[in-house]
Amino acid sequence: MKAIPAALSGPSSSLAGLRILVTGLGVTGFPAAVHLGERGADVIVIDGDDTADVSEKAQILEVFDVDIRRGPDHVETLPEGDLDLVVTSPGWRPDQPVLAAAAEAGIPVIGEVELAWRIRGTNDAKWLAITGTNGKTTTTTMLESMLLAAGLKAKACGNIGTPLLEAVLEPGLEVLAIELSSFQLHWQESMSADAAAVLNIAPDHLDWHGSADAYARDKAKIFHNAKLACVYSCADEATLHMVEDADVIEGAKAIGFTTGVPRPGELGVVDDLLVDRAFIPQRYSSAAELASLDDVAAATGVAGSQPAPHQIANALAAACLARAIDVPGQAIAAGLQNHSLGAHRMVTVAEADGIRWVDDSKATNTHAANASLAAFDSIIWIAGGLPKGADFTSLFADHRERLKALVLIGSDDSAYREAIAATIPDLDVVRIEPALAVDSGVPKRRGEAVAAAAVDAAARLAEAGDTVLLAPAAASMDQFLNYNTRGELFTEAVNTHLER
Repeated sequence: MKAIPAALSGPSSSLAGLRILVTGLGVTGFPAAVHLGERGADVIVIDGDDTADVSEKAQILEVFDVDIRRGPDHVETLPEGDLDLVVTSPGWRPDQPVLAAAAEAGIPVIGEVELAWRIRGTNDAKWLAITGTNGKTTTTTMLESMLLAAGLKAKACGNIGTPLLEAVLEPGLEVLAIELSSFQLHWQESMSADAAAVLNIAPDHLDWHGSADAYARDKAKIFHNAKLACVYSCADEATLHMVEDADVIEGAKAIGFTTGVPRPGELGVVDDLLVDRAFIPQRYSSAAELASLDDVAAATGVAGSQPAPHQIANALAAACLARAIDVPGQAIAAGLQNHSLGAHRMVTVAEADGIRWVDDSKATNTHAANASLAAFDSIIWIAGGLPKGADFTSLFADHRERLKALVLIGSDDSAYREAIAATIPDLDVVRIEPALAVDSGVPKRRGEAVAAAAVDAAARLAEAGDTVLLAPAAASMDQFLNYNTRGELFTEAVNTHLER
């Protein structure tokens, strides 16, 4: 195996003479190609699509003499000639033919995280990294809000907002709040975050990783070489084992978070207050107040109500990372008060005739859907999509008393049907015809008829006191452009229904 070129380190040294392949012209591939091209590397970019977006990016890259190869034929084999490095995009699986060929040929393959870590140079911004099966984005934006409330120049980046490659080159930033997916972590080797957190672990993306163990191993990479703190969930023993097995910098602490009363070395909840028993000198005899559950409620769009347990956990995880770099308690509270929950994450779309309509389209796996279902009592559940190899049996079993009816969307409902038969065979189920997901030629409108039919079906089933919950427990791409458009079309359909 060739070594990763030493010239890559730092943001400005010349890469002339290096031949580098970039796979994909997406959110991470494009800035990688621009940066490497600017530094004089001989860059080849391959992308299986030939869309207008790819064409536009290709025109920009021509300025840097980047060799653009578009279309499905170019992603099956390595380009001719020697290569010094492959920089891959997160969505490309390791068994993709071109990546498998690179590995067999001994060519190093890295991703966005590894590239960003190596090119950061003298940029001394602190890295606070977050991963987990669910809650990553909310925790990252909560953390960013806390950092900003403390007067720090901070930015949320990585798998959210600004690509990490762009953030590390942005002058003046003091802290990066970095959301990292399992795909991104798979390709990283040398990142040394100041503090890192794994929020939770449940089987997901098994089609990409191949097994639950492989998925967990990639998530655990976030703790490698952590400097100050490794944050784990007291409710998820697997995350603690990840910390115990991690090779960290001497002095890094294991910090737990719990929605119950914390022990020394943990953050938790006492008398409706978020408290710190980890980062204070008197942690064995006292706790420091950080914020209130009212602050968490405000941060998650339910001011005046009790926040959901998973949102309390998200706030505590963000507070752990902030406290690891000495953010004061008052900034934790202020950050939560200033925070706005992202779209399609447990958002109440409307309340009418005693029926609540909730958009949690971001619940793309069983773990996320479980948290959504646990937040309500009498539910008309809209679910379905690409299940990614998941088993839904425990989900139906755990919430049999909450589920009043199920509206099934998605192209394949077999996994749901099997789980229903094994747990709640008499559950009222309405199947939305998959053929409604026609391609109108406008990608963002694909699935519009599915969303409308699902809302109409749910409305016929719902009564005062019910919650109609879109929490699909599956990916969206079989019928919608992405989970965002699935949520947007659901919201439109709800508003249209209520205006009739």
